Amino acid sequence: MSGKKAAVADKTGRATNDLRIGYFVHDVSRLRRTLFDQKMKPLGVTRSQWWVLAQLGRSEKTLGEQGMLQTELANVLDVGKVTVGGLIDRLEAGGFVRRMPCPNDRRAKRVVVTEAGRATLRQMQSVSQELNAMILKDIPQESIHLAEEVLAKMKTNIMQELHGSNGGEDEMTEDDL
Repeated sequence: MSGKKAAVADKTGRATNDLRIGYFVHDVSRLRRTLFDQKMKPLGVTRSQWWVLAQLGRSEKTLGEQGMLQTELANVLDVGKVTVGGLIDRLEAGGFVRRMPCPNDRRAKRVVVTEAGRATLRQMQSVSQELNAMILKDIPQESIHLAEEVLAKMKTNIMQELHGSNGGEDEMTEDDL
């Protein structure tokens, strides 16, 4: 790192010394999703559907196989309840998930991953590992670690600005990479 600080915006709102990291973060994320979409297409899973499966898979790792409430899933995915309901309908029709009554609230439904959904999650993990290897080829391990540290700190700063504290949400797991 050169130690240079990003310049302050001028009167027109343009930065006098443009900091491009935000553009790179956005573009890399968007391009990786597009590449992942291409790899998932033969499995018949759309971006929205694999994103739901990925979130349910993460919740299984922390909460066990009890699934997530549809409302929780909508909040995590930052989409409306109707949108997540339609996604779950399609995933349920494909045999990837099933709805179960919530034992604490008869009106609520929990969404759980089926064995077919877990098989797809395993394929998604494999595709993700292949993509990471391709994306990170020819990049020294120490540079990767530095990038992870910088991005984790950026995430912490954003979470603190949004919520006043990070509540532990800045901890990255292997699944986040």
